[in-house]
Amino acid sequence: MTLPLDSHVHSEWSWDASNGSMERSCVRAVELGLPAIAFTEHLDHTVWIVDLDDLEDLDAGHPVIALSAPDGRLTPPELDVAGYLTSIERCRGLFPGLRILSGLELGEPHWHADAAQGVLAAGQFDRVLGSLHCLPDGDTFREPPGLYCRQEPREVVRRYLNEVAVLVSQSDAFSVLAHIDYPVRSWPGDSGPFVATAFEDEFRHALRATAKSGKALEINTVIPLHDTILRWWHEEGGDAVTFGSDAHSPSKVAQHFHEAAAMADAHGFRPGRDPLDFWARSH
Repeated sequence: MTLPLDSHVHSEWSWDASNGSMERSCVRAVELGLPAIAFTEHLDHTVWIVDLDDLEDLDAGHPVIALSAPDGRLTPPELDVAGYLTSIERCRGLFPGLRILSGLELGEPHWHADAAQGVLAAGQFDRVLGSLHCLPDGDTFREPPGLYCRQEPREVVRRYLNEVAVLVSQSDAFSVLAHIDYPVRSWPGDSGPFVATAFEDEFRHALRATAKSGKALEINTVIPLHDTILRWWHEEGGDAVTFGSDAHSPSKVAQHFHEAAAMADAHGFRPGRDPLDFWARSH
């Protein structure tokens, strides 16, 4: 099976991709025989708290540590849109046989609609993802790892999926919902294995809202996405999927794509005539 387009790749233009490289990611895409690659760089406006004591294994130069204030408050830097788009055009010239898409990954765009629209109006972006990375925690925000230390883990996941439904319903700034299973990445081991069916109602609610909004669901391969969630997506009326490695370094481009494509095919999603098309449901 031909590998699909990798619709979710980060390069040096994303604030947290210290090992990212647009040019080397293109080299990797060519080596793998990908038809195309989309550089969906982070656009984050939420300021959140990270627990620095839990990051002892990270190098002092890691972006999360380097950008965090002494109290743990992390303010993501602005995306250099002009520099990023110039780099896109440069790589298109270097790799004429590879289709290279520009893009963004909007963090919590329903909370930052004006700021997101201001950046979207500044250039041409071929692929725009919407993501939920943080949840409110009192008068601040935290990502799932920080929330798991303060709240019952199952409640964190339920809150996350309920907020996903709000995100897709309130924002039209993006066409693809990225990593609906984001909290699973940091699920605490002392809570036992993560069981998707324990959250079936919440997953179905989020998937139903996503389908109703007309957005596609990303099959993110970092974990990768559980087969059951894709089945629920089909049952809740989801019309399309995309594939995203969420690579922050060139070596991760299109990781696990053979398995992800086979899973999508098994659930009735097929590629279009153009490799840039979403994979649409066939029945």
